[in-house]
Amino acid sequence: MSHDKPAARPRRRGVYLLPNLLTTGCLFSGFYAIISAIDGNFERAGMAIFAAMIFDTLDGRVARLTSTESAFGKEYDSLADMVSFGVAPALVTYQWGVARIAEYGSVWGRIGWLAAFFYAACAALRLARFNVRVTSDKRYFEGLPSPAAAAVVSAFIWSSSGWREPGLPGLVLAFTVTACAGAFMVSRFSYYSFKQVNLVGPVRFATFLIVPLIFIAIAVYPPVALLALFGGYALWGALHGIYRRLRRAQRPVAPSGNPPV
Repeated sequence: MSHDKPAARPRRRGVYLLPNLLTTGCLFSGFYAIISAIDGNFERAGMAIFAAMIFDTLDGRVARLTSTESAFGKEYDSLADMVSFGVAPALVTYQWGVARIAEYGSVWGRIGWLAAFFYAACAALRLARFNVRVTSDKRYFEGLPSPAAAAVVSAFIWSSSGWREPGLPGLVLAFTVTACAGAFMVSRFSYYSFKQVNLVGPVRFATFLIVPLIFIAIAVYPPVALLALFGGYALWGALHGIYRRLRRAQRPVAPSGNPPV
């Protein structure tokens, strides 16, 4: 009598509803940010990009928790990220600043739209590198994650949308922030991924106090709080990476062999 177990039925290849529905929410939020920027409503555009970040965080976690990860979902998520965190922030910056900075000369106008395009191109390169590179250490990202870069750019424009006349210095600063966010995305700086954070385990009491304070700050004045939060994250990774490289360069080089007797 044979005791062989029946062969397991192969999993059907299909599109899982819940994680891809959340990814669609991310895509819709990015599209809505673009529409809002075209209409001149930069406050709504900033809100939409942060809504896209929430959807982007949830879709991956839901897929892992429900064991519904798929190659289709990975590709769809990457395309949605390109729209929401690559194209949308670049167009929001373009709509807010290029027409204004062009008043100071055509050269300034070209610099403005080139900075916006540079950001979009860096986002595409960052996402492509993330898709093809396999890393053993899941605790860190190589380069600033595109959602964090989008948060820096959109929060800056959102907080600056109240300026009726930002002037040339304010406009130059906006495009500098956009270009720097793009450069950080394709850099080799390491950024903590927060994937190892245990949401159900015990935490320190100080950590428990910090989290409500962050939410209170975001509720009181969202653009400035979000800019400080994600801007600090972007700068910390860059400064820490520069510090480590300087320390490595200052270390004495060990001799390759024993000196002759």
